[in-house]
Amino acid sequence: MVKTNKLLNEHQVNALFSRVAPHYDLLNNVISLGTQKLWRHEMVNQLQVKATANALDVCCGTGDLAIELAKRIPNGRITGIDFNHKMLKLAFEKTKMIGNLVLVQGDAMHLPFHDNTFDIVTIGFGLRNVPDADQALSEIYRVLKPGGQFASLEMSQPTNPMVKFGWKAYFNIFPVMASIAGGNYRDYQYLKKTSQQFVSAHQLARMMKAAGFKEVHYQPLNFGAAALHFGNK
Repeated sequence: MVKTNKLLNEHQVNALFSRVAPHYDLLNNVISLGTQKLWRHEMVNQLQVKATANALDVCCGTGDLAIELAKRIPNGRITGIDFNHKMLKLAFEKTKMIGNLVLVQGDAMHLPFHDNTFDIVTIGFGLRNVPDADQALSEIYRVLKPGGQFASLEMSQPTNPMVKFGWKAYFNIFPVMASIAGGNYRDYQYLKKTSQQFVSAHQLARMMKAAGFKEVHYQPLNFGAAALHFGNK
């Protein structure tokens, strides 16, 4: 079992995301060197979706991935869920004109939905910040319909020695960059550590298989600094 958040408890993580919410979108661009929007677009484009699909975005944050899903599924229903009220408030402002998108406050490890509800479930940059990634994957599997698709976008661990060296060096200066951009240095020290300590792409694929997902495969991004994972129920 993978306990991804060993540094803070659930209440402390919630408070942290309340503090980072105003700067979250800007600093996501900083941490990904401006490529995170392309990553989300690529993930949604690779899903085999019907225009009437029922989709869930777990740990939806400020709503960017849910918005991508709504563009791809114009006649379906998109639900975004996040445990942080301030993140959801920002998401609401960005999505309030999207008629087929609803937002719910809830816990990724205890999803408030019936079994076999969704055709598609996504999660972007969320698994590394839940206390138990295995439990979150199990819940995602539970709420997916048989034949449904799961996709994850997450930071990863580069395996190439030169890329790994540059990746570590960049993450060492990232909290400083975040504080210059208006964030809290200590908060982004924590987010740096969760990114660096999260499992490799290969390990996450094994976790997905252990949760029951089939046809699991992944695609490294930015030379392995992040990865897209896909699996079916």
